[in-house]
Order: sequence, then structure tokens, then C-alpha cells
Amino acid sequence: MLEKTTRVNYLFDFYQSLLTPKQRRYMDMYYREDYSLGEISELLQVSRQAVYDNIRRTEKMLESYENKLGLYDKFQKRTTILDRMDEAADYSEIKAFIHQLKELE
Repeated sequence: MLEKTTRVNYLFDFYQSLLTPKQRRYMDMYYREDYSLGEISELLQVSRQAVYDNIRRTEKMLESYENKLGLYDKFQKRTTILDRMDEAADYSEIKAFIHQLKELE
């Protein structure tokens, strides 16, 4: 479950600008603020089922965006390469450049 939550949070980071304000609000409350479905439904005065449906539909949209654009996959690959470069680097100047690249992410 933690792995799924982490993945959805990354996908949300990358693709939230493609979502509607309502979708962003539901996802933010559920995944970032850790509200339960019941709490969200009470605060927004909608049914628990409506919250659940919206979140599941939005998760599918995020996965669809990732399948088409691959931003999260590319991010993971860049991070892995940078980590391997960092481990292999002997010179402090190279390590400094790698550190700067990591901070850009």
C-alpha cells in the first residue's frame, strides 16, 4: 500500500496541472493530507461513494498520463543513474556537479 501511495503522489506531482480543481482537491486531501473518504465526504458535503469514485477515476487518469508521457519513469531512471554516478565518482568536483543535478529534481 505504501508503494502505491508513493507512486500516486509522484504521479500527482507530475500531472496535477492536467487535472480539474475538484480532482486536485480530492487527491490532495486523500493522499497528501491523509483524510479518510468519510472525512472528505463530510467536509465537501458529498457521498462517500462519490469521493471514492472520483479518487479511483483520477488515479486511472494519472496512470494513463504516465503511460503516454512517462515523466515518472524518466525521473526514476535519472535518479538511479545519478545515484550510480555519485557512488562511482572519485573526484570531489564531479560529486559537486552530481549533487547539483540531484537538487534540480
